[in-house]
Amino acid sequence: MGNTINAIRKQHGLKPIVKRVRGFEYVSRLGAIVRRPTRGSIHSAGYDFYAYDDYTIEPKQSVLIRTGVKAYMPSDEYLDLRVRSSLGIKRQLMLATGASVIDSDYYNNEENEGEIMVVLYNYGDETQTIEAGERIVQGIFTKYFLIDNDDTVDQRTGGTGSTNK
Repeated sequence: MGNTINAIRKQHGLKPIVKRVRGFEYVSRLGAIVRRPTRGSIHSAGYDFYAYDDYTIEPKQSVLIRTGVKAYMPSDEYLDLRVRSSLGIKRQLMLATGASVIDSDYYNNEENEGEIMVVLYNYGDETQTIEAGERIVQGIFTKYFLIDNDDTVDQRTGGTGSTNK
């Protein structure tokens, strides 16, 4: 009886069970195919996120862009979202919030299932179109640290912006 569950699975041609650490999943409400975030090369720090739908962003307008994916990670990490440099340089689009932090407890929240969404702002003078499947932001998993006497006990109660309701 020295066989582990993965040895038995291997004998039957099945993939081994691996402990999940961090990654991406699709949100359940979607009916269409969504692209899972990917890295552009083996040395890319960030995972490119793709727009789920088509969007039009008029000059001086902000638009909420859905990705259709959620992220899971250890409790001492967050996902740091940055606009792709090509959107800022070539198309005058930026994150309306300046920065986007996805906390680990955002995953599977009751309000929106933890779907990663970003607000893009068009600071240019021309209307911009984001097409479904277009890369919009990069996400970098980042570890953070607590101070010695941290005494936070509050729990997340919702989705976006829920920690200051």
